[in-house]
Amino acid sequence: MKPIKVVVSWSSGKDSTLTLIKLLNDPDYKVVGLYTTYLIDEVPFQATPLEVVKKQAALTGLPLVTIELPEVFPPNEIYQSLVVNGLHNSGLEIDAVAFGDMFCNGIADYRRSYIEPAGWECIFPLLGQDSQRLAQEIVECGIETLVVTVDTSQLDGKFCGEWYDHQFISSLPMHTDPCGEDGEFHTLVVKAPCFNGELKIELDKCDREGRFHYQRYHLVKE
Repeated sequence: MKPIKVVVSWSSGKDSTLTLIKLLNDPDYKVVGLYTTYLIDEVPFQATPLEVVKKQAALTGLPLVTIELPEVFPPNEIYQSLVVNGLHNSGLEIDAVAFGDMFCNGIADYRRSYIEPAGWECIFPLLGQDSQRLAQEIVECGIETLVVTVDTSQLDGKFCGEWYDHQFISSLPMHTDPCGEDGEFHTLVVKAPCFNGELKIELDKCDREGRFHYQRYHLVKE
């Protein structure tokens, strides 16, 4: 039986990276590319510059499909149409689309509602798994990731700019999901087993104005 050709939804963070690693190691799947949505020149929430996402994709050796959004939260029908059309027009042969969602909170049904009518299967390698166990797996499998965004309505802004490691996980408040799956924080992966090399960055200031705190950084020119 031929492996399922899958494209991975890529956010630049740890969850999509772990999803990619699991699929690359599964003989039932062949990863044919990544896709990301962006606004102007960065990925929303992570605030990852598009040039950084492109560099990550280059490190994986996979083609990257970029889909521009008109606003951070476009109406569902517009968002869904943009994603579906972007993938259809990518030139990639796709059987399935994979997502790094973890919680069984209706998100899987939402994804299926527009991906499956387009003729593709939805894949959720992390769905329903224990967050604490996944957090440990992320660290132990060699994913090196920086906390680049913190929602201070859910988590103290002091965590912004920290490296996501065992110490970080153990220091989180009891009510905080260790993977930040409720949107408490977002990450940027700089090194992983699926990268050929690493993302070289230098940290700039941490922007602590407003509800969301952002660790700013820039790529180191090689």
